[in-house]
Amino acid sequence: MGLTRQGNSVNAATGGGARMLAHPALGFAALTMLFLLILPALFAGNGYWLTVLGNAALLAFASLGVWLTFSIGRINIAQGAFALIGGYVTAILDTRYGFSFFASLPLAGIIAGLVGYAVGWPILRLKGVYFAMITLVLTEVATYAFLNGGSFTNAASGITDIPRPRLLATSLDLYLASAVLLVIGVVIVWRFHISPVGAVFRAMRQGEELAASLGIDIARYRLLAFVVSSGMGGIAGAMFAAVQQNVFPTSYSVNDSINFMLYCFLGGLEWVVGPVVGSFLLVVVFQLLSAIQRFQILLYAILMIVVMLFLPNGILSLPRVVSGWRNRRAA
Repeated sequence: MGLTRQGNSVNAATGGGARMLAHPALGFAALTMLFLLILPALFAGNGYWLTVLGNAALLAFASLGVWLTFSIGRINIAQGAFALIGGYVTAILDTRYGFSFFASLPLAGIIAGLVGYAVGWPILRLKGVYFAMITLVLTEVATYAFLNGGSFTNAASGITDIPRPRLLATSLDLYLASAVLLVIGVVIVWRFHISPVGAVFRAMRQGEELAASLGIDIARYRLLAFVVSSGMGGIAGAMFAAVQQNVFPTSYSVNDSINFMLYCFLGGLEWVVGPVVGSFLLVVVFQLLSAIQRFQILLYAILMIVVMLFLPNGILSLPRVVSGWRNRRAA
């Protein structure tokens, strides 16, 4: 059965497939203008906030990969492991083998994707909390692997003095590179979402038995989503290594992997841009709360709890919630 035919069957089974924007090109144009024109113009003279927004863009890019695994019904808490792999790949290639950053960046994504392929093949057979717990362990496994890598990874000393490309010399350059990467990531994930492959992903999320009954090779599609997610995590980790000019075994922890997942939840799992909204909101709010350092974590946690309680479908569901509240009030 061909992919197009599978997509048509799945669309019929899932009630018409994904909800699409009326004019996707306008949405992408607005997104590009926001990240590449408006924000740089607003913060052109503020290196601190350009750095914060650049970090948020990279976190959003990695979270888009996690969102892709959510689309097949898997809770992925391993993105920190693949970001760590990507960071070490670019650090080793740049400092020891003379690779340029722009050559090592795609290789970091490819190698992280290959590791995702090797790991994903056996563990993607698991579902629910079992898969989530295995992926949670993967981040710790990656940390200990690089910690005990001897001279190859410099163990606990990590790899420092990673050369920064000349094109990324200033805070504005770093932000623009991160923003371009984010826009590309949104386009890639959106194309998956509206394609027959995306229809297959949604059918698998609703029920893998149903998808298999339509003749779909669910193991192949599960692996595809996980490999793409892992590759995006590797690229984000490589960018962070270049920006910070170092990488350590503890650069990414279980907390980071959980945060990648939380960004998706906070923004909204129904929308491709959900991880983007969640990442920018949490990163910016956390920085704004830094003025009250003593209560920063407490207020941050309270904010997340309130959002989860009153907007369980994410920030992007707010217009729907307000509309429903108005309808009930009118009735």
